[in-house]
Amino acid sequence: MADTCGQVLLGSGLTVLSHPLMYIKVLIQVGHEPLPPTLGRNLFGRQAQHLPGLFSYAKHIVKIDGKVGLFKGLVPRLCASTIGTFVHSKVVEKYPDQDKSQGVGEKHVSAEDSMEHVVKETTKEMIARSCATVITHPFHVITLRCMVQFIGRETKYSGVFDSIVTIYREEGILGFFAGLIPRLLGDVLSLWICNMLAHLINTYTIDDSMNHKGEIKNCSQAATGFLASMLTYPFVLVSNLMAINNCGLAGGLPPYASIYPSWVDCWRHLSREGNMGRGNSLFFRKLPAGKMYAIEQKRFF
Repeated sequence: MADTCGQVLLGSGLTVLSHPLMYIKVLIQVGHEPLPPTLGRNLFGRQAQHLPGLFSYAKHIVKIDGKVGLFKGLVPRLCASTIGTFVHSKVVEKYPDQDKSQGVGEKHVSAEDSMEHVVKETTKEMIARSCATVITHPFHVITLRCMVQFIGRETKYSGVFDSIVTIYREEGILGFFAGLIPRLLGDVLSLWICNMLAHLINTYTIDDSMNHKGEIKNCSQAATGFLASMLTYPFVLVSNLMAINNCGLAGGLPPYASIYPSWVDCWRHLSREGNMGRGNSLFFRKLPAGKMYAIEQKRFF
């Protein structure tokens, strides 16, 4: 219990610190571009048009809503973080520990047994994460909708309880789980890609005689985690867009977004438009090829 509480406090602190970054990322994912492109130079010294980055976007938000405006949607996100940590911890505790079921003399060190151990641990983590994601997804939906209100200056989702009532009244129970399927798929794929790649690197490229073996393994885990997040980013984008799609906010309606019958339609549309990586980078943002900037609508078309 003490470990869980410590994780909650640490997670809450990181959530507060990272919230402005997520806020700006979500607005970019939706397609809101309040600042026009600027002329600059690329890595080769050639002139090129660039979109405003993280700090320019943050200054724009502060100018309109003040510094407090950078923390819209923080409360439901903290609720999701706290509840998710407790659910994850409880599921991990209830899941049978495979190592304890074996005797000391039965432990093996072969690559096959090591792979089996990784698969079992990854499966346990997958179940724990999935349970936490499903239970906390309603708070994730509320967080995103609170953020997207910045585009149309709405106040429809003003608090956690009011938002719950609004979503239930307008969309029913399913409204709380908008965008859940691509989010779950992305989480599961990212976890398996990360752990499998890290295992292969640690098994076949790192020798036991190497110095700082532990640090090297940690670095490989971090690197594979980054790679996995890049590969599964489209699932994150589609999930966030479906969570706010057709919810009555300007950011979830035309001209910012089409009305998607399902997340597959959203995926196909983004792929067709070449927008599967929108919002993936907050720095050195290039002007989308073949797109025109609409000053009145503050978006590209």
